[in-house]
Amino acid sequence: MAGAFPAPRVATYTDFIAGDGTAIDTGLALYFPAPASYTGEDVLELQGHGGPVVMQMLLRRCLELGARIANPGEFTLRAYLNDKLDLAQAEGVADIIDAASDAAARCALRSLKGEFSAAIDAIDRELLALRTYAEAILDFPEEDIDAADDHKIMLRLSRIDQRLADVLIKSSQGSILRSGLSVVLAGRPNVGKSSLMNRLAREDVAIVTPVPGTTRDAIRQTIQVGGMPINVIDTAGLRESSDEIETIGMRRTWDSIGRADVVLHVVDALAGTTAGDLEILARLPATLKRVTVCNKIDLAPESPKTAVADELTVRVSAKTGAGIDDLERLLQAIAGWHSTGEDVFLGRERHILALRSAKDSIAKAISQRGQPELMAEELRIAHARLGSIAGHVSADDLLGEIFSSFCIGK
Repeated sequence: MAGAFPAPRVATYTDFIAGDGTAIDTGLALYFPAPASYTGEDVLELQGHGGPVVMQMLLRRCLELGARIANPGEFTLRAYLNDKLDLAQAEGVADIIDAASDAAARCALRSLKGEFSAAIDAIDRELLALRTYAEAILDFPEEDIDAADDHKIMLRLSRIDQRLADVLIKSSQGSILRSGLSVVLAGRPNVGKSSLMNRLAREDVAIVTPVPGTTRDAIRQTIQVGGMPINVIDTAGLRESSDEIETIGMRRTWDSIGRADVVLHVVDALAGTTAGDLEILARLPATLKRVTVCNKIDLAPESPKTAVADELTVRVSAKTGAGIDDLERLLQAIAGWHSTGEDVFLGRERHILALRSAKDSIAKAISQRGQPELMAEELRIAHARLGSIAGHVSADDLLGEIFSSFCIGK
């Protein structure tokens, strides 16, 4: 297809030849022999001019010569199976591609370079050494443990627990940075949800009119608050209506609320909490974090009580911007966000669950002082949980789930 086979790791300018001998395109051919390639296998890379028609012609010719279309994530999967990347690094590839901000991209690159894996491996090695010691105690029960040795074990367990806590905090921060906090603005019509959306976004992304029911469908905007991404969703006002389109919009509002991390229940500070507001509150999921936002305080600086018992409340004016900083700080506090710069790991949900499980097992091991059999079992569980992060302990279905989320080929 490219005439003579190119020399290893040398960009060779050549014609790409069709089956009948005519040129399809001209471009560069690069050959990376195993194991010095991304996948650890022999790789031939062809760089053409990029037009969709020409690329399709080149692809058809490759298929004619025996190639096949790569499965989603297959190149990175092969890199993992050939020990070019561990599982956390492989996920970093997908996170770089999906990064929604500069900070997220830089944190994803840190994972790809192995910084997250290095932090996990350091704990893993210390845990393995402690497991070895604990197993030796079980194998040689005649050797009594003196008080000094027992104290050293507890110190080592405490040190592992603290290091797990540190990585867990950084991973949790990275998880927020990766996916953002989902915040839904909900409430009756004309309480100022769209105006609040525009104020938070610092631009006019939602139509604002005095006519109730202007917003018929959800409007989404991602904003940055102190470095934390927030996915804000403005929704249709909730009320009794015979309008079919408005009814569909309200149904979508409830769908958005069901998927949210936080709901901002916007009420009119001048009117106070109405019967309609109480009906909305009664329908909100009990486990959903909710904040009552008393809007229009510029019209009612001394408004009547608008909060409901046990509700977080913030008073704002979407028109003047008063109280918006307080609302943003409250959202950061709800998310557990700390302005830590980029010294975080772009943790995924499975990483966080594994870290929490490992930390729980370490806490149980500490509580099993004087019972080596039970302590050894908890150490084994913690070690397995940590191993699943980098892929040292994994199952085929886990690999399938992770790599199927990649784009085709990559």
